[in-house]
Amino acid sequence: MTTTATPAPPDPTNTNTNTNTATNTATNTSTATSATTTAPTPSTDTGPGALRRLTRHRGRLIVACAAVAFVLGWALLGAGNWPASLSVDLSGPLERTSDWIIDNRDGHPLFLYFLGHVSNVVVVSVRAVYLVLLALGWAGVTAAAALLAWRVAGVRLALTSLAAFAVCGLLGMWVPTMQTLALMVVAVAASVLLGGLLGLAAGLSDRMHRILRPVLDTMQVLPAFAYLLPVVLVFGIGVPAAVLATVVYAAPPMARLTALGLRDADAGVVEAATSLGATGRQRLLTARLPLARKELLLGLNQSIMMALGMAVIASVIGAGGLGDRVYQALASVDVGAALAAGVPIVLLAVVLDRVTAAAGQRIGEAPADHSRLRWAVVALVTVVVAVGARLLDRLSWPDAWTVDFAEPVNGAVDWMTAHLYSGVPLVGGTADWAGHFTSWVLNPLRDGLQWLPWWAVLLTVGVLALLIGTWRTAATAVLAMAAIGVLGVWDPALDTLSQVLAAVTVTLLLGFALGVAAARSTRLGRALRPVLDVFQTMPQFVYLIPVVALFGVGRAPAAAAAVVYALPAVVRITAQGVRAVDPSAMESARSLGATGRQQLLQVQLPLARPALLLAVNQGVVLVLAVVVIGGLVGGGALGYDAVFGLAQGDLATGLVAGAAIVCLGLMLDRVTQPTGRRDLTGKGA
Repeated sequence: MTTTATPAPPDPTNTNTNTNTATNTATNTSTATSATTTAPTPSTDTGPGALRRLTRHRGRLIVACAAVAFVLGWALLGAGNWPASLSVDLSGPLERTSDWIIDNRDGHPLFLYFLGHVSNVVVVSVRAVYLVLLALGWAGVTAAAALLAWRVAGVRLALTSLAAFAVCGLLGMWVPTMQTLALMVVAVAASVLLGGLLGLAAGLSDRMHRILRPVLDTMQVLPAFAYLLPVVLVFGIGVPAAVLATVVYAAPPMARLTALGLRDADAGVVEAATSLGATGRQRLLTARLPLARKELLLGLNQSIMMALGMAVIASVIGAGGLGDRVYQALASVDVGAALAAGVPIVLLAVVLDRVTAAAGQRIGEAPADHSRLRWAVVALVTVVVAVGARLLDRLSWPDAWTVDFAEPVNGAVDWMTAHLYSGVPLVGGTADWAGHFTSWVLNPLRDGLQWLPWWAVLLTVGVLALLIGTWRTAATAVLAMAAIGVLGVWDPALDTLSQVLAAVTVTLLLGFALGVAAARSTRLGRALRPVLDVFQTMPQFVYLIPVVALFGVGRAPAAAAAVVYALPAVVRITAQGVRAVDPSAMESARSLGATGRQQLLQVQLPLARPALLLAVNQGVVLVLAVVVIGGLVGGGALGYDAVFGLAQGDLATGLVAGAAIVCLGLMLDRVTQPTGRRDLTGKGA
């Protein structure tokens, strides 16, 4: 039924009103007529509901096609591991490469006129920084650290820095701390320079961004033990090899964040600079780089953390300092000595993290009054303290001011081993837990993966990647997994994958629970922060000794160490994601009478989905990194091959295992990190 409204009488004195009224009347009449005479046509729904239905239908179609493919594959290909005919033996070419490097290292122009100069520059730089630190003495270095922290972040951080450097001396680790600090200064400077240049290229060029992304993925996922051997072959054992290995590990975060900051620069500001006639160089210096300052400083922060994380691993090839003390203590199974050397690494990381984070928060603020005068006071006080220490002959930390930290720690470890390893009544000791975890979880998971036909593994990887990503994502994941078979390490890779999956499951269960609890309780969040700082910055090697003392040797200790290492990142990301949920959405849920549990399950967790997915991705990457190091404590598989290749100088074994780990990490990244798809309207989902 059609209802026709009667328009109000027009005002004869207002011609605009007459015209508008006539037009509106005609429009209404036309609309009404059209409504009564035209048959209804189905509307095209392009909203979120249609997108969800399309995604659901797409998922069902993918699963159905995968089921058909599985049946056809079983009928045509049958069962079996990766065919030997599809594998390539790289041992011959890699051994010839290793022999050529050794034979030509002392006479080839590449080594004499390029790599040799690089090595000399690194040695001279580290030695110069170390001599400056020694010249300042313990009092000058401590004063400089405290004054710098005070200038950047205030009195509280100044006191924290003062206490941190004092603890390094009290533990008897002052000289190793200065050695590590000198190496870190040079390594971080080189990482920031290299990463900044790569990020600049990726941020200004889409083509370079596409080219550099897999390169940075490889640099970040490739285990250190795999690329330590080529570095040692080229530069030999010593500081140059340690610094360059650290640069390879610490440069990618700087490159990624630099590119992110440049690419996300406010388009309006850049357009305004262009309209004023600024050249490309002027736009970069006056618009893009200033807008990316926070990302640049975050990149510096992450490079520092990564470089300190490499301190112990680099000690294997002659880095010296704190890492060497940790490594020697691990070789003699001295938990106390290892912890005494590991604590200063943690303290350095905490201080540097807090200082750079505070500097990042102050970016964009107007400079304080007499800012230059305050910096001058910092420099003057540092010089006065250093000169005073030299005049009093107090440059080195006094031996009388040290404490024995190792003995009580070893006593505590012995007690834990005696009472927890096998002496816990009813529930069993940690040795029983490790045995049950191996027999009930790790062994069935490994046997199940190795029982699957090779083509079924590739099919499963492709389906998982396609369900949350695009065809390109799925192709990348499948090719990465297939490359493992081509390299001839299919079974060890599946063994490593089983350990990663088990450790990631435990990490996510604990991490999500703690992260949600920390987000919903401010007091718990504050209590967890220092604990997470310690666990996240403690060198990976340090975890292995107490884990072995409690759980013995095998794959379970490797998984336990991986859980401890990856848990802080998952907790932090989860807590941040839950806290960042829109308060208006929470208020709406409370006004509708939702309970706390309903608010969590129906509002907070769904809205925090991107952060939770990022937590899964980071948990996978970090677990993979430590499971590989677990090859030192009986983890076996690819981790053992990478460590064995470094220990024996076997380039083929080490590099093949490292390349397989990279492929495994790339595959896991693609199946755990969703890729945006295009929705029905053609816009990115």
